[in-house]
Amino acid sequence: MPKIKSEKRNDARKSGSLQGQGIHFNRDFGQHILKNPLILNAIVDKANIRPSDVVLEVGPGTGNLTVRLLEKANKVIACEIDTRLVAELQKRVQGSPLASKLQIIQGDVLKLDLPYFDVCVANLPYSISSPFVFKLLLHRPLFRSAVLMFQQEFAQRLVAQAGDKLYCRLSINTHLLSRVDHLMKIGKNNFRPPPKVESSVVRIEPKNPPPDINYKEWDGLVRIAFVRKNKTLAAEFKAKTALEVMDRNYRIHCSQHNLPLPPDFDIRGKVDEILQKSGFAQKRSRNMDVDDFLQLLQEMNAGGLHFS
Repeated sequence: MPKIKSEKRNDARKSGSLQGQGIHFNRDFGQHILKNPLILNAIVDKANIRPSDVVLEVGPGTGNLTVRLLEKANKVIACEIDTRLVAELQKRVQGSPLASKLQIIQGDVLKLDLPYFDVCVANLPYSISSPFVFKLLLHRPLFRSAVLMFQQEFAQRLVAQAGDKLYCRLSINTHLLSRVDHLMKIGKNNFRPPPKVESSVVRIEPKNPPPDINYKEWDGLVRIAFVRKNKTLAAEFKAKTALEVMDRNYRIHCSQHNLPLPPDFDIRGKVDEILQKSGFAQKRSRNMDVDDFLQLLQEMNAGGLHFS
């Protein structure tokens, strides 16, 4: 065990080196540097990196994880928003054999076009968790897997199944596009500075090939269905805003297909007819899985109701 303790002290010094220079971690960027070498090693192991892989790392910080990734991968592309940390990372590998394998992109990852990569590893600012997950899942070409660290409750929502308390629109959208597994919990004291919440690491593997559906239609449907996930769909789809969307889209549908629209047409009756006929009227979103929603979307579209 002395070797592990020595490594831990060494990594702690490295992760604190910015503070040693009088530069403080920026809480506005959600900077919490993972310092525990055992956890860093476990994350790299879970990523199953091959010698030929290009790895995308988001939020490399002072490079504690980056160095380990460089030792395993063919190339690491590190995205970092903070110019001070970019300089720190460059200095850390300067003059070493690892330097030629590292490419650094400075900027906001949500605004950047993601490069080609095989595996993504990220210690993300928790404030960008949701938009980054969907940016990742819609990225093409498809990558093999992503090992990502999130706030623990966010991770639990990602992996939640139909019927679980935390099951939500985030859960169903993630399950549509990928397989997601919870890998480990990480206590707040493993970071510098410690965050206010506990963390978790998950692995996401995109479905290949991805489902052949209209994602805008899908998202419009589940947005309505999960506004009040404990209500029946009959109640959900009779909400004023939902009816307005469906009424507008149905009129466009009829116009495009030269279908007559009765003068006394009421979208409410049309929605109720489809829900009753398909058997979904009394179902609740909290208990519906991906296959249920795919069937519901098919029934709605077949009846001329659209959501994009």
